[in-house]
Amino acid sequence: MTLYSFSSPHIAIVVTDASVKNNIAISVSHVYICDHPLIKMVYCAAFITSTEVELFAIRCSINQAYSKENISKIIVVTDSIHAAKKIFDDKSHPYQIHTTAILCELWQFFTTSQENSIEFWECPSCLKWRLYQFVDKDLKLFNLQPILLSKLSWDYCKKIDSDNIINLWKITFQASDGKGKHFLDLVNNSCKDIKLFYIKGGSWLQSFSHSNSLCACVTRAITNHALIGEYCL
Repeated sequence: MTLYSFSSPHIAIVVTDASVKNNIAISVSHVYICDHPLIKMVYCAAFITSTEVELFAIRCSINQAYSKENISKIIVVTDSIHAAKKIFDDKSHPYQIHTTAILCELWQFFTTSQENSIEFWECPSCLKWRLYQFVDKDLKLFNLQPILLSKLSWDYCKKIDSDNIINLWKITFQASDGKGKHFLDLVNNSCKDIKLFYIKGGSWLQSFSHSNSLCACVTRAITNHALIGEYCL
């Protein structure tokens, strides 16, 4: 499938990556047709999250891809598939300004021909795929510093609030008399402490889902109820 996608002149492949350094979100996207890079784009914005800049990169890349003649299929390759899922999430979320713009672009692309389609491929950086390595290399070349003050995005404000809450909880927990009573030190399979995180839609709950006994202990510590009968179900 990959070889066919590279050889077809009717398929545009978009490869994107994003990161946050020094409170500046940077994304890089490459657009390929017939295995030839046509466009390389770099976007920088201060005080926003990587998800926001990833969606903005996807938005601009789709616009560049479908503007090319005879393109009937767009393939978006990203390691942030959670960001792509937001495009089709009809619930209220802070990324709707980008997702609405992307859907408008896709509506024009689909109305051009009923045969037109789009696919989203997830490509973790650990796979070291050739085209993704090119994007990752370009991304690492940038190390910008914020110069002027910039408005903070809503999602970035939420990130700061979450960081402050977690830090406050850690400080309070260390001084709490309840430590060792209704608290658990969670560790993973490698016996390392499990840290709370929310990056890329992650959740710390999944860290102990592999063990029923550990999940029961955690639930009891959080709810102060034993897992018995139908409550266990």
